[in-house]
Amino acid sequence: MLEVSSLARLVPVYDATARRRPALLLDRDGVLNVDTGYLGSYAEFRWIPGALEALAIFARANWHICVVTNQSGIARGYFSAEDVERLHRQIAADAHKAGGRIDAFFYCPFHPESRIDHYRAADHIDRKPNPGMLFKALHRCNADAHFSIMIGDKPSDIEAGHRAGIDSYRFPGGRLDDFLAGVMRARIAKITALR
Repeated sequence: MLEVSSLARLVPVYDATARRRPALLLDRDGVLNVDTGYLGSYAEFRWIPGALEALAIFARANWHICVVTNQSGIARGYFSAEDVERLHRQIAADAHKAGGRIDAFFYCPFHPESRIDHYRAADHIDRKPNPGMLFKALHRCNADAHFSIMIGDKPSDIEAGHRAGIDSYRFPGGRLDDFLAGVMRARIAKITALR
């Protein structure tokens, strides 16, 4: 296991008053929490190892932190938008208790095969791999897309990030803080090679 301080040394720290800072955009299921399939309540929620530590490190470094997640369980009638929002408040509270934060949650309830007419959409702009939620997150935070990062566990997450012009990385599982340390090392090596 990587020492948490190792990731902390790799994450660039930004002035909290800076007009534009980068954002860490995270998919939810499979990145922050164990993907149990159609998670609609906190009772079933389990943090991915190293996720809370990573949130705390990026928060201390003054990055914007947003969650961007497809939630077709709403469209399928498995749970409501209110259930998702309640779950997100509990996730944010956990992050805060651990010294981290999540600035905003963006979720897409739309799906082409929705049981609920209101949520039926063949190709909604917010449903990843479309980049709508990512653009909303960047705009809401006034984040610098050039230095921002998207982390997801599915090809649709990575495609959405690329479509939004954000460096995107597929999380294969394991400890999120270890994975992000590798991402930051790769970014540093890339910048160094350009000099």
